[in-house]
Amino acid sequence: MKQGFIALILAAGQGTRFKSEKIKVLHRLMGKSMLQLVVDSIQKLKPEKIYVVVGYQKDQVMKEIVSPKVSFVHQQKQLGTAHAALAAKHVLKKEEGKDMLVINGDMPLVTAATLRPLFSFHRRQKNVLTLLSAVLENPRGFGRLIRSGNKIARIVEEQEATPSQRRIKEVNAGVYISRVKDFFQALSQVSNLNRKGEYYLPDVVEIFSQQGKKIGVYKTSRLDEIGAVNSRLELAMAVDTLRKRKIQQLIEKGITFYDPQTTWIDLDAKIGRDTILYASVIIQGKSRIGNGCQLFPFVHLMNSRVGNRVRIFGSSMIEESVIEDDSQVGPFAHLRPKTIVKSGSKVGNFVELKKTVFGPRSKAAHLSYIGDCEVEEGVNIGAGTIVCNYDGRKKHKTHIEAGAFIGSGTELVAPIRIGKNAYIGAGSTITKDVRPGALAVERGKQKEKPGWAKRIKKK
Repeated sequence: MKQGFIALILAAGQGTRFKSEKIKVLHRLMGKSMLQLVVDSIQKLKPEKIYVVVGYQKDQVMKEIVSPKVSFVHQQKQLGTAHAALAAKHVLKKEEGKDMLVINGDMPLVTAATLRPLFSFHRRQKNVLTLLSAVLENPRGFGRLIRSGNKIARIVEEQEATPSQRRIKEVNAGVYISRVKDFFQALSQVSNLNRKGEYYLPDVVEIFSQQGKKIGVYKTSRLDEIGAVNSRLELAMAVDTLRKRKIQQLIEKGITFYDPQTTWIDLDAKIGRDTILYASVIIQGKSRIGNGCQLFPFVHLMNSRVGNRVRIFGSSMIEESVIEDDSQVGPFAHLRPKTIVKSGSKVGNFVELKKTVFGPRSKAAHLSYIGDCEVEEGVNIGAGTIVCNYDGRKKHKTHIEAGAFIGSGTELVAPIRIGKNAYIGAGSTITKDVRPGALAVERGKQKEKPGWAKRIKKK
C-alpha cells in the first residue's frame, strides 16, 4: 500500500469456550496458528509495524511470531477488547498521526484481498473511523449495526441486544481503521456498564457518533472471512474453508486432485504442475513436490522434498526426507528423518529407511530396514535385509559401495563397509568389512536327519 499504516492485533484472551490448556490463538489450522494467519494477511499489505497485545500465555504467543516488524504489548488483566487495545496506548504515542488497523487475533480466515479495499474506502471517504461489516442470514453471535437514518449510531453486542435488534442481519466483523490519536481518545471514554462488566471495543462507534465524527462502513461480500473462531466446531469449519481455498489455488496452477474432499495440503506446502494426488493424501509443513509426480492413496508427507516425476505408492510415510527425480517409493514404505533417496532409485514394499543416503539407481524392493547408511550407486538390496545399526548404546554407520549386491535375508552388523561390486550370499550375518569384488558368505553348516519327522509324529 502506498500510504503507510500500523496494525494492532488483539491476542490476549484465553478463549474459554475452546476448553483448552492452550490459548485459543495458538491453535493451528493447516500448519499455522490462528495468530500467524492474521499476521500473514496483514504482512501482505506491507505495514510499517505490527503490534500484538498479549496477556494469557504471553511467552508462548511471543515465541510463535518471529518477525522484525512485529512487537508485543502486555495487557496485565484481561478486562475486554477495549481494555486490551488501551494497553498499547503508551507504546503507540509516537505513531499518533498514522492510520491503524485494529483486528482480533482469532480471525484466521480474513485475507489481504478483503483488508486492502477497506483501507482504500477509509481514505477515499476521509472517515475518522471505518469498520468492516457483512450481511448474514444467520447473524447469531455477532454484534449488530444500529443505524440512525443512513448513518451508523452504534454497535450492540448480541448479549446486550433486544429481540428486535437481534433480527438485524448487518453485523460487525471486528475490523477497524482509524488514526491512532483519534482511536485512543475514543477508547479512553469506553465504559464497562454492561452485563459482563467488560470494556467493549465496538463502543467506540457510539462515542464517535455522538461526537458527530464521520464513520464509514465497508460492507464485504466475502462472508467466509467474517467472524472469530470461538469453539472447536468453528475451528473445524475454518479449517475446511482454508483447505478448500488451498486446493482450489493448486488446481488453478495445474495440479490434479482425484478426491479433493479427502485430501489435506498444509498452507505452506508447494506442488508442481501436472502432479496427480489420489484420495486421502496428506501433505504437511513446508513440503515441496515437483512436476509430474503421482501420490497414491494414503501417502503422508511431513516437511519433505520430492523431485520431478516421482511416484509414491499407497500408505507410505515420508518424514523430513528428500526424494530425487524419477524415483519410486512404496507401497507401505517409511522414510524417516534425514533420508535422501537419490534419482532413479526404488524403495519398495515395507522398506524402512532412516538417516540414510540411498544412491542413484539403487534398489531395495521389499521387507528391509536400512538405518544410518550410505548406499552408493546401483546397489541391490535383497528382501529381508536388516542393517543392525544400534548396539544398545549408540548408532553406527554402514557404507555400501557402488554396484554391491546384498542377498536376501542378510544382516549387516554396523559399523561395516561393503566394497564396490561385492556380493553377499543370502542368509548371511556379516560382521566384518567385505573387500571390493569379493563374495562374502556366513552361514551355519546345514545338517539333515533322514526320517526325523516320521519318528516325531509317532511319539
